[in-house]
Amino acid sequence: MRLAPVVPVIVIEDIDHAVPLAEALVAGGLRALEVTLRTPAALDAIRAMKQVKGAVVGAGTVTNQDELEDALDAGSEFIVSPGLTTSLGQAAIRHNVPFLPGTANAGDIMLGLDLGLTHFKFFPAMAAGGLPALKALAAPFGQCRFCPTGGISASNAAEWLSFDPVLCVGGSWVAPKGAPDQKAVEAMAREAMGLRA
Repeated sequence: MRLAPVVPVIVIEDIDHAVPLAEALVAGGLRALEVTLRTPAALDAIRAMKQVKGAVVGAGTVTNQDELEDALDAGSEFIVSPGLTTSLGQAAIRHNVPFLPGTANAGDIMLGLDLGLTHFKFFPAMAAGGLPALKALAAPFGQCRFCPTGGISASNAAEWLSFDPVLCVGGSWVAPKGAPDQKAVEAMAREAMGLRA
């Protein structure tokens, strides 16, 4: 969460796009790459992107223990989930892998705290009430840090990042779907790196 202010949320449909996209993002300074398990190419994309020097590749949209195991087998260095269940949280802790579970309410955060977790994805950030909602939610949980994801864009990321409990944001705008225009992606990544001085 501290590698860069923006964690690219990546959807790979064609494995040939994986390495060029990762190279461009890393060249622009965004090293933590979240590959969502939304496509059949995702696990192969994680394997391929891990070969890019400087890339720290993790799996997103991990919803159960089987997906966690598959992601770890593919070489994922961190795990991101849209939500939190006791079984998934315990499995991530057993594997001692950095784990960012999705939370949208106090109950989710309390479940995470019961499991020993203090870092969370606030998801879906905009649909769950935006920054005012996170500020209200974070107030009773001073020990927690967040990565808002869902509706975050170049136009609003800096506002989120100005809130102290937010260590980074997740966003897909820096990693558009399809064949990557490497120069454009690198430029977007550099701009994203500048969001937090």
